[in-house]
Amino acid sequence: ERQAVRARANAVPAQPVAPAADTGTLMGDVVQIGDATLYHGDCLEILPTLPKVDAVITDPPYGMADLWNAPNVPRRRKWHLFGEGEIIKWDKPQDIVLTLPKLADKVVIWGGQFYTLPISRAWLVWNKIIRNFSTGVCELAWTNLNRPIDAFDYSHGQLAIEGKVHPTQKPVPLMVWCIHHASPCETILDPFMGAGSTGVACANLGRKFIGIEIERKYFDIACERIDNAYRQKRMFA
Repeated sequence: ERQAVRARANAVPAQPVAPAADTGTLMGDVVQIGDATLYHGDCLEILPTLPKVDAVITDPPYGMADLWNAPNVPRRRKWHLFGEGEIIKWDKPQDIVLTLPKLADKVVIWGGQFYTLPISRAWLVWNKIIRNFSTGVCELAWTNLNRPIDAFDYSHGQLAIEGKVHPTQKPVPLMVWCIHHASPCETILDPFMGAGSTGVACANLGRKFIGIEIERKYFDIACERIDNAYRQKRMFA
């Protein structure tokens, strides 16, 4: 928590978000870190206030927590990072995912097979290399890109070295790979930011980033990770 507070202290606050018209409730913080604009709040309320972007690259919830925490699932495959019940709270399918292809010309949605999206020829595959270790040997991303299917090899061991702080965290190199596939793109949106891997990838590549995260804990973690990415860039510039 202290580190997250430091990250926000070093960031430049953006303009406050206007209250949501439907509820009258104030959406959360908006933090500017380099070229990253980070919103703490509900993407249902925030997305209508944003301009169109060049690309959407995201990993939304798709409601698998109940299955992977069932009694018959081996412990090594359970989502047990943050205690019982917490995952269930946010891991619910989001209807707004079906509207994301309207927000940008290029869209990458991890877990897209769990949603009724248009037919795609350009699925992206994260091959986790090591078998019988995690909840799945690979993960799929739906895209609207005009290219053949492609795969990225990156093991869970490599992700552990990177530092896993979110149950469904995507590796930064994987998100860099996604951005390259969606290029050219200047501004990238992730409405389900989680721990901020897409934002870190954008910082590393010099792209503008807009991230939205509803869970305070993960918003703070994302702020810290993206702030650290910009610090490292300045250090080696």
